Amino acid sequence: MSNAARLDATFHALSDPTRRAILARLAQEGDVTVMALAEPFAMSQPAISKHLKVLEKAGLVSRGRDAQKRPVHLEAQPLAEATGWLIEYRRYWQAQFGRLDDLLDELQRLEAAAGKN
Repeated sequence: MSNAARLDATFHALSDPTRRAILARLAQEGDVTVMALAEPFAMSQPAISKHLKVLEKAGLVSRGRDAQKRPVHLEAQPLAEATGWLIEYRRYWQAQFGRLDDLLDELQRLEAAAGKN
């Protein structure tokens, strides 16, 4: 999968509040079974499984094998890649806002100088 496709899949997966809640729970509690993940949600286990498939496709979670259980595990790499992408845009916007601040300062200086004349 290309970088752009991975980012698309990550942001698509993160766009749903249930999937974000699943990731938050995994980050807090560690590996959890599908049945345990379904408990706090007012939805069926098959509905949770659909959300997990989206998260798996994005590489945000993986499922292991522990006897007859299949614990769900949080995978950090796609989140790190998305964070890196966001940081680049943050730098861009910080630079743009810095330039805007400089322009506003210059306009205020010109206005103040014009008022003294």
